[in-house]
Amino acid sequence: MPQHAWFWIGILALSAGAGLLYDALFKNGIPLVAAIHGVFIGACALLMERGTLLPRLQARLRRLPTFLYVPIAELAYVGMITLGHAIGGIIVWSTGLSAEPFAEAVVPSLRVLVYALAVSALLVFVVRMRDLIGAEVFVNLLVGRYHRPVEEERIFLFVDVVGSTAYAETHGALKTQAFLSAVFATLAEPVRRCQGSTDDFVGDMAMITWPMARGLQAARCVACVLAIQDSLTRDAAAWQERFGTVPRIRAALHGGPVVTAEIGVDRHKIAYFGDAVNVTARLEALCRTLDAPVLISGDLLAKLPRLPEGVRARPLGEHAVRGRDQALTVAAIEPAGRPLA
Repeated sequence: MPQHAWFWIGILALSAGAGLLYDALFKNGIPLVAAIHGVFIGACALLMERGTLLPRLQARLRRLPTFLYVPIAELAYVGMITLGHAIGGIIVWSTGLSAEPFAEAVVPSLRVLVYALAVSALLVFVVRMRDLIGAEVFVNLLVGRYHRPVEEERIFLFVDVVGSTAYAETHGALKTQAFLSAVFATLAEPVRRCQGSTDDFVGDMAMITWPMARGLQAARCVACVLAIQDSLTRDAAAWQERFGTVPRIRAALHGGPVVTAEIGVDRHKIAYFGDAVNVTARLEALCRTLDAPVLISGDLLAKLPRLPEGVRARPLGEHAVRGRDQALTVAAIEPAGRPLA
């Protein structure tokens, strides 16, 4: 099961645990009922936070000044808590788990609202911290997996936004930042679907990684690049209307052994050390020289069991790479029958 699915299962489990804690604190005597209420309240609050419920409202809320956002967001969460409590109440009332009258089963008391708001705020904080540093990084920092350096094999995908410097000269820094933020937001779903981890952003470049076995399975690392391309081109009209251009990317794929370690004192992050990272960066620079939007190293290509359907690897020969003694075999990833635009 994908790691992000386990995360959401864990969040719902915590919501159920919060319901059980409420039952223990206030001695309601029906733990199962409290757990059911907790699950549905947590689910509704998180669905709104993720933009699944009331997506337009959530988008508008995020654009408000802080002094307006906080009280209005709290009112919205009260609505989600009320909805979740009502759904849970209908279930426990209809199944006979609670002997309360229907109105009392579905309408939350003031005490329930206050408690649920406090728990929801904590859960939302955890979710936003996860989003801030990345799902896989968040879990690894939480469990201390890389507290001591670990040798492992990983696949790296460097994605660079083409023409961002020229765009900045024409449209200014603020508009460019909004443009890059929108592009990087578009990356999120393909990366999540392909079970990768967006570990860092450097200027107009995103670094996405997989443990070697996971990235090779079903050629997820290659499928991810194609899915990102598809996401950007599919909404070309919307990009043109909003930013006056359709974003294009250059991408490089390579993999190999690295040392992964948690670094930092005041601010912790997980960093990768090794030739594989440097080679991926040099390979991305080769995209300009070879006029190929997506490149993959021969080393990684040889490890792939197969390429996604309708995709080919066009050999581009060996090329000298700065910082590496041996020449690097390179291929372009493109749809079968035509070059990748």
